[in-house]
Formats: sequence, C-alpha cells, structure tokens
Amino acid sequence: MSDSLAGNASLTPLPGHLYVVATPIGNLADLTERARAILGAVDLVACEDTRTTGAMLTRLGLRRDLVSYHEHNEMEMAETLAAQIAAGKSVAVVSDAGTPALSDPGFRLVRACRRRALPVVPVPGPSALTAVLSAAGLPTNGFLYVGFLPPKSAARIAFFEKHRDFSYTLALYESCHRIDKAVDEIVATLGPERVICVAKEVTKIHETFLVGGAADVKARLARTSLRGEFVLLIAPPDFVL
Repeated sequence: MSDSLAGNASLTPLPGHLYVVATPIGNLADLTERARAILGAVDLVACEDTRTTGAMLTRLGLRRDLVSYHEHNEMEMAETLAAQIAAGKSVAVVSDAGTPALSDPGFRLVRACRRRALPVVPVPGPSALTAVLSAAGLPTNGFLYVGFLPPKSAARIAFFEKHRDFSYTLALYESCHRIDKAVDEIVATLGPERVICVAKEVTKIHETFLVGGAADVKARLARTSLRGEFVLLIAPPDFVL
C-alpha cells in the first residue's frame, strides 16, 4: 500500500499531504468522523470564507490556522499552498459547504499538487448534487453535471435547446435570483410536461423538493420562498414519473 493510500485510512493527517474535505451543506451532524479528525489536526485549513469555516470549527470545539482561498485569489493561492505542502505542511481545503472543486474553489489547488506529484487525499462527505440525485426520483443511471448556467437568459435557453434530447438527467445549480426564470425557460423550451426537480435548502429545516412536470413545478415554485440554495434536475425527454 502506498503512503497516500495509507493516509486515506487514517484519522491523522500526514505531512506533505493535501486533504480535500467535504463539509456539511446545512446539518452539522453530517460531518464525518474522519473529516472532523482531519480538520482538527492539519497544519492549515484553506477555506472560502474564514468567518464561515471559523464558526463551524468553533461549534465543533476545534481551533486551526485558517487561510482564505476563494475564487478571487485561487490562482495565486493554489501555488502558494502547494509550495507549503511540498515543504511538508498538511493542508485541508474546504468550501463554505459541500465538496470542494464542485462549483467551488479547489480544482486549481488539486491540480497544482498533482503537477508536483504531491499526495491528494479525498475526505468524502456531503454534496448537494449527490444528495438531490439520490432523493429526487429521476434517473441516475447517468447524468451530466454542468454547475451554474450562464446568468443571461439567451445563453440558458440555448443550453436547454441544445440538450433537448439528451438521454440522461441534467443536473445544475441555480441562484435564488434566477431559479424562477430558469424554470420558466424550461417550460418554454422543453415543454410543460418535461419532468424536473427543484430542490432547495437540502438537509436544512426548510428542505424542499418540487418534483413533477415543469409547468406544475413552476406553479408550486411560485408559492415557495425563493431564499436559499437550489439544485435543478431535468429528466430525459422520454421519462415518466
């Protein structure tokens, strides 16, 4: 067994390793035992917002050195952190919620470590994407995850039209400011009967799943608070719920 694989099975972080740690998307109890152990023992935690991660660690009774690593400084910080890992530090990268590098910072740091042949260890756990796929009732034999769609309506409509006949489930994240517009566009381009799922605030108190024909979901969404984080799934054209 290689050193990196040995590290995967350990609750103690190894020097010169990067740990990609998934954190809760709402319910703090979803943090794994291994994630808690790694976060409590690494030399440094790289996070999107030191206030958010700091508050989480405080609730867990942990104190660690934190460094900001977000979309605005990711390119520079990826090289800086990789150099520190190469020098022997153990570093955990986290996002504000969920799994790093999935529509959140993390990819560039992982790539920088891979380029240097430094060990990168996943510490898996919560992910809004997989949580919604598992509970929506839409096909999961294959899916295309596209992250956030462009903010412009014309670009979103072009995406929906391009994937009108896609054979697998489409999965994306959407802003609370645009989710209603995106559903309107699905009704207009893919039809009112196209099966979709709109999920918000997954694992939180106001967790909501709206599943059904696009027009029906649109009507129910209009009666729902648009605050929160949204995941949108679109079933293949021949799928019947």
